[in-house]
Amino acid sequence: MTQSKFDRAERIQFQDQDYDLETLAVRAGQQRTAEGEHGDPIFTTSSFVFSSAREAAARFAGDEPGNIYARFTNPTVQAFESRIAALEGGERAVATASGMAAIMSIGLALLQQGDHIVCSRSVFGSTVSLFDRYLTRAGITSTFVDPTDVSAWQAAIQPNTRMLFLETPSNPLSELSDIKALADLAHAHDALLVVDNCFLTPILQRPLDLGADIVMHSATKYLDGQGRCVGGVLVGREKEMEAVFGFIRTGGACLSPFNAWVFLKGLETLSLRIKAQSEQALEVALWLKEQSGIERVFYSGLPEHPQYELACRQQKGFGGVLSFEVKGGKEGAWRFIDATRMISITANLGDVKTTITHPGTTTHGRMTPEERASAGIHDNLIRLSVGLESVEDLKRDLQLGLAAL
Repeated sequence: MTQSKFDRAERIQFQDQDYDLETLAVRAGQQRTAEGEHGDPIFTTSSFVFSSAREAAARFAGDEPGNIYARFTNPTVQAFESRIAALEGGERAVATASGMAAIMSIGLALLQQGDHIVCSRSVFGSTVSLFDRYLTRAGITSTFVDPTDVSAWQAAIQPNTRMLFLETPSNPLSELSDIKALADLAHAHDALLVVDNCFLTPILQRPLDLGADIVMHSATKYLDGQGRCVGGVLVGREKEMEAVFGFIRTGGACLSPFNAWVFLKGLETLSLRIKAQSEQALEVALWLKEQSGIERVFYSGLPEHPQYELACRQQKGFGGVLSFEVKGGKEGAWRFIDATRMISITANLGDVKTTITHPGTTTHGRMTPEERASAGIHDNLIRLSVGLESVEDLKRDLQLGLAAL
């Protein structure tokens, strides 16, 4: 019998290891309806109709598969989940309303009162706030450590430690954590390793292949790639993801079907975008470090980066985000930013449009001065997320900032 196009689409979803990442980013997870559509449909419905009361009862009880209510079952969201799970090499993904909702969900779904987290001190400022100010209300405590020092992670582990959490490369200083070493450490103490993979995406880094238990993304960043929607996603084993799904079903921190559809479209060009942005970021980083007025450039693709060898070992590229310190303190940094004309002054990253921000007063502004100092976020630090404009035009715009110092 001739195989149907629907059967071929199903095979891509369930036998994804036969395909390269570039193919998975375009095709994994799609389940065509009886209409045979070529694109991914958007199921803009809050609920689903059952053929009978018996079918409704069976679905609500979990005895029969099928959609129930869009807070926790929606085909468009499920397509996005299947595609990113295939890209990260995980058993299952669960989508959330934002990246922070994803982190909150693993905290409340997988931890309990009395548990302890060891977290990199170099993470997004809202992650610090969530752990240090809100999870503590649920009796979950955290210790923050140097992301690059495995011995510091080891020393921070307590008998009740149940999770290690990190970003690598870190936001905004491009510090690296040894994923395999920390996975081994976590598992030796019956803890989970969670890795925020926003900066590199599965195209350039696959933490699950290195031993991590859960990968999270702010899909708002590179997975979308054009700054259109907010969302998050977690990828891991079925056991942990089912627990997170239960929390999302009850707590309601769900992803909308429209946003899921936007992310599906974003994934189709992810490989092309992240590779091109990485190349441009490296060129900009090499150029910046030669400019007068620049005191230091932070980018893992620079050979002088203290963990350059680790970057080459666990990454397939260096990503599109870099940061740099300028002369003149905060006033100098603000003058630099304000002098640019083309680059967008905004805290988002991963966009095809280059963005620039002052971390100390934006993304990490809710951290205390002591917390920022500990994380190495100085007043003269600027973060740049390199987009897809002409790299020469980017240099000309940055030159305006240099001239303002």
